[in-house]
Amino acid sequence: MTGPSRRLPRRVREQQMLDAATAVFSERGFHAASMDEIAERAGISKPMVYLYLGSKGELFSACIRRAGGQLTEAISAAADPGLPAEQQLWAAVQAFFGFVGEHREAWAVMFRQARGEGEFAGEVAGIRRLVVDNVADLFARAIHSAGAVDPGPDELRALAHALVGTGESMAEWLLDHPDEKPETAATRLMNMLWMGLGSLIRGEVWRSPVPVPPAR
Repeated sequence: MTGPSRRLPRRVREQQMLDAATAVFSERGFHAASMDEIAERAGISKPMVYLYLGSKGELFSACIRRAGGQLTEAISAAADPGLPAEQQLWAAVQAFFGFVGEHREAWAVMFRQARGEGEFAGEVAGIRRLVVDNVADLFARAIHSAGAVDPGPDELRALAHALVGTGESMAEWLLDHPDEKPETAATRLMNMLWMGLGSLIRGEVWRSPVPVPPAR
């Protein structure tokens, strides 16, 4: 095996290792993945992987953190506060599914492999909280810009939590259907989101119908 150039910057080497590790973890899962295969795919020696990124558990955590950072940065960068609320939400939804479509292996590691491993579930939960916070802020801006009655932070966060859960489910659909375009998934979610949020902004809320008394 030919080793990498000694002049290659450390950051570049680390990204190569993380790319290789993400691919192997997404295919094999944490326990079945081997450091030998990761090193071979990265084109370096196994001791170099340990030297740069530590144990297999530390390497797996590094893959999760990198993917989480890329996801949250993509959503935050897309939602330009200068845009109208509807465009901000659309941009954020597009960024979310764009990330999943472009980084399918990273998504699989974060939301398929890591969730099944108790020791890493906390890291994924932290990433998810950041995404929920971003979405709740978007909802708040949309309602404020429309001059609607603010339902309060708890209500907005609950709605954001529900939306993120729906987005994750649709991302899983996207992962299982390679021919599906991220733009299609984004449009589906936006249709569901904006139709409901638009009603909320107008002060329209669903009320439970009066139950029909049982027949005697």
